[in-house]
Amino acid sequence: MRYPTDLDAWKRLTHHYRDEIRHRELKYMFARDKSRAKDFSLKAGDLVFDFSKNHVNRKTRALFAKLADQTQVQSAIEAMFTGEQINATEGRSVLHTALRATRRDRVGKGVDGVSDVHGVLDKIEAFVADVHKAAVRGSTSKPFSDIVNIGIGGSDLGPVMASRALRTYWRDGMRFHSVSNVDGTQLADLKKELDPETTLFIVCSKTFTTLETMTNAKQARTWIVRTLGKKAVINHFVAASTNHEAMDAFGIHPDYRFGFWDWVGGRYSLWSAVGLSLALVIGTDNFRQLLAGARKMDRHFRTAKADQNMPILMAMISTWYNNFFGAESQAVLPYDNRLDRFPAYLQQMQMESSGKRVRMDGKPVTIETGMVIWGEAGNNAQHSFYQLLHQGTRLVPIDFLLPAKSSGATQTQQDLAIANCLAQSEALMDGFSGPRVESHRVHPGNRPSSTILFESLTPSVLGQLIAAYEHKVFVEGVIWGIDSFDQWGVELGKKVASSLEAVVPGKEKYTGSNPSSAELLKTVRRLRK
Repeated sequence: MRYPTDLDAWKRLTHHYRDEIRHRELKYMFARDKSRAKDFSLKAGDLVFDFSKNHVNRKTRALFAKLADQTQVQSAIEAMFTGEQINATEGRSVLHTALRATRRDRVGKGVDGVSDVHGVLDKIEAFVADVHKAAVRGSTSKPFSDIVNIGIGGSDLGPVMASRALRTYWRDGMRFHSVSNVDGTQLADLKKELDPETTLFIVCSKTFTTLETMTNAKQARTWIVRTLGKKAVINHFVAASTNHEAMDAFGIHPDYRFGFWDWVGGRYSLWSAVGLSLALVIGTDNFRQLLAGARKMDRHFRTAKADQNMPILMAMISTWYNNFFGAESQAVLPYDNRLDRFPAYLQQMQMESSGKRVRMDGKPVTIETGMVIWGEAGNNAQHSFYQLLHQGTRLVPIDFLLPAKSSGATQTQQDLAIANCLAQSEALMDGFSGPRVESHRVHPGNRPSSTILFESLTPSVLGQLIAAYEHKVFVEGVIWGIDSFDQWGVELGKKVASSLEAVVPGKEKYTGSNPSSAELLKTVRRLRK
């Protein structure tokens, strides 16, 4: 397995960066190429990707395509869609694309579980319909109005992000809530505003053993038992899980269990039964539109040539800044407040996928892999950290996400949001300087950004956005030769935490070898007295 730095395309990109791009200003590129704005933009589905404000020219784009060819990106794409076990360290296929494929699509054909996808989706649809028409009710026969998703990681970030993004699609009388952190404060606060008689909990844990999820689920169960009685548990809890023995012990109704498969990674699980809470709030018609949007991007990703392929170009541009310009982070800045959790969602997707130091062949990487992903919505971000973006010393490539139409406010306000978004990308590129401009007022400019433009934030558009970034992350991993679908880096902390569970309350003595932890535990006990 060759290192990417050994490839001819990588070496040519290195020379191209050093000799032609490094000191060239974006304004100069636009001045030399009058059709640049149009030619460095492409449309896929309902998304328009404008990457003209990046440090790339036609030669860069051609070399990107060559790098995609030499790293066998297209073959890797087919391997994923056909169900090969590309998650090598866990011996698993990676088939979140099968969750949004139609029955006619050839995605993961022959892989165990793929043929069951639409059966589970049909079961979800039937259950959601029963809740909406009050055929499924709480233990006191009141219809449900509050849906509480209990999960962690992708089982929380996905439904939370999507529910906020699609707030205008919530059904009348239905509200979404979430509980994730193990400290218990979210549930404690929620209980003050919830009516247990009209609350339905969705417990999302494939194994039904996840520490944070099950701790919160047990606390929610205690609340229901205390307020409505033990028999009420079977009416007020639903699970996305495959551990039937554990669900039996908890009291989950056999008909209220929705499975998914080991080829569904947590950060890619929104499309599965983990999306049940979202479907309950927005309805299955809209949930299916979300899936259909993702499928639209899947088809583009699988068939478009490298130099016209949106996720591939997004990945190449990100790699360009990471590995050649030395950028350490990337900002994602949506100009629709309903996407305020989208940066956090991408943070997990990209940093858990790309934060790897070992390649698929077990050898260490020799270049930087994942960047830090961060961001905030619209003008809130402008009044927070844009100072660093404009006049700071670090290079931070930016993705602006911009709807042409408002997702619920007046169009006049959305016009202001659009004006601000375009103004920021323009100011970042053009800068501000002059012979009489005081040094503290100088904006150096030449700061890169991409803009993803769409008509409005619909379920289909959200599906396309998510899938575009999913595939971007995958392509980056292919280029670097890493496994983008395992997450062994989160396991050690969990293991250590489990060894400390009985130590913190004083049930056991600390037997570890970390002097800092020993002293901190003493301080915790002193502060609790």
